[in-house]
Amino acid sequence: MTRRARVSPEAADIPAGSNRRVEGLRRSEVATLAGVSVEYYSKLERGAIAGASASVLDAVSRALQLSDAEHAHLLDLARNADGIPSSGRHRRRSTKPGPPRPSLEWALASITDSVAVVRDQRQNLLAFNDLGRAFYSPLIGDGGRVPNFARFQFLDPASHDFYPDWDRFADMCVAVIRAEAGRDPHDKGIQDLVGELSTRSELFRTLWAAHNVRAHGSGKKRFHHPVVGELTLVYEELAITAEPGQVLLIYSAEPGSPSAERLKLLASWGADTPTTADSATS
Repeated sequence: MTRRARVSPEAADIPAGSNRRVEGLRRSEVATLAGVSVEYYSKLERGAIAGASASVLDAVSRALQLSDAEHAHLLDLARNADGIPSSGRHRRRSTKPGPPRPSLEWALASITDSVAVVRDQRQNLLAFNDLGRAFYSPLIGDGGRVPNFARFQFLDPASHDFYPDWDRFADMCVAVIRAEAGRDPHDKGIQDLVGELSTRSELFRTLWAAHNVRAHGSGKKRFHHPVVGELTLVYEELAITAEPGQVLLIYSAEPGSPSAERLKLLASWGADTPTTADSATS
């Protein structure tokens, strides 16, 4: 329904006419564009999507002008309605993250000039290299709880300083969680996270109700680090196939740029700053 409301008659090459009572397209117009009956499309919109063929879903996707991420989300919803895991394999159901594998920690440690971190589908920050620990020090804090990107975004005032484009980051964060929830709607960890944030953040509730989805993939972001100041970094997100739901995020600066110099300064600061574990054993 939210996607239908977003498409104007003009964008769909449909005469707008007068006395329209709905924002965007009517159900009958989407049904016509998709080549299905109004009754069948209305059934899909109510959530009765089980058994829908790939050709019908593709047609509906085109009619609603879905993005690639939105189309993938629709397919995930259909697969889960049919009882088929979207990844082709069941994910772990534990809500408590376990320690990263030593081989993964070694791989992270080998990345020295970029921020490298691992997060799971519940937005938990599971592992990081030395520069990642320094970079995300406002999020990691004293290490008393598993750091979580979404909780930091919506519940920690420090995030407003760390993310200069806070509103855009908030929208992206919720859209990524929505996409993950579509891939595994029975994941209790995601359900608990959404429930907690919905209770404690009015903005999260508003963004969640918008039903936006997105794939992280790659791009550019701005940060304001409390130690080195402004940073403009590009990022790549890589799936960790051995751990379904986990991804490796690598943030890099353009060589020779001010941000690259600030990353080097941050690495030096991180090397001189003891970790919580170091402090406990000293």
